[in-house]
Amino acid sequence: MNIQWYPGHMTKAKRAMREELKLIDLLIELVDARAPLASRNPDIDQLGQGKARLILLNKSDLAEEKWNEAWTAWFQEKGFFVVKVNSRDNTGLKQVNRAVQDACREKIERNRRRGILNRPVRGMVVGIPNVGKSTFINSFAGKACAKTGNKPGVTKGNQWIRMNKSLELLDTPGILWPKFEDQKVGLLLAMLGSINDEILNREDLALEIAALLQERYPGTLKERYGIEEGTERAECLRHIGQIRACLLKGGEIDLFKASGVLIDDFRSGRLGRITLEIPV
Repeated sequence: MNIQWYPGHMTKAKRAMREELKLIDLLIELVDARAPLASRNPDIDQLGQGKARLILLNKSDLAEEKWNEAWTAWFQEKGFFVVKVNSRDNTGLKQVNRAVQDACREKIERNRRRGILNRPVRGMVVGIPNVGKSTFINSFAGKACAKTGNKPGVTKGNQWIRMNKSLELLDTPGILWPKFEDQKVGLLLAMLGSINDEILNREDLALEIAALLQERYPGTLKERYGIEEGTERAECLRHIGQIRACLLKGGEIDLFKASGVLIDDFRSGRLGRITLEIPV
């Protein structure tokens, strides 16, 4: 699969982010805990030079805990503040406020020495499409402040949101980078749902997921669908279509629909906790 996706609005969004950076104390970067490096836009490090940095390992409930811990240590060694979160059920969100204050301690102390008291920290929430930025903001605020969706590209523009008296957040659109030099990155992002599904070949993506599960998580397909180990990938899709009644007229198996079943189960965590990248 050759995957590239960089719609025009992302260039505009990146330009708007750069203009807002002068107002920002902290970059809060959400990554998908299942693929923390693939789900990082390499442009963010350049944009965030000189700013305090906080990494949120979002969707940590969908990744293996031992690798969540390993990635936390890996990012901390690089100088980032790190918190594991699951924005959908508020796990880890109480730790975010503390991490924000720790990350911005020097700035807060400097303001205090200048007599600037009670100025809220201003954080910019950044990340690739569909990594959960708006869901995080809504959960963190305890109310619906940002528009959310289960597909990439829902947030189109920047939006300031006051969390509390000590923190204001700027929600930004998810942005990718113009070209994936390593197609493995594009494939992982497609698996996670950060690429517009409409540009993807769904059957090819499902076959890649089946192959990954057979190699990295043997037994997963058998437990969920009754598929024996060693089954050929295309036959895996046919099996899923058969047991889930993904049928066309005449009883022929609808491989497009069967592929959707596997992709949805994979992305939602119904196949178990899966980590796609491990730190090296």
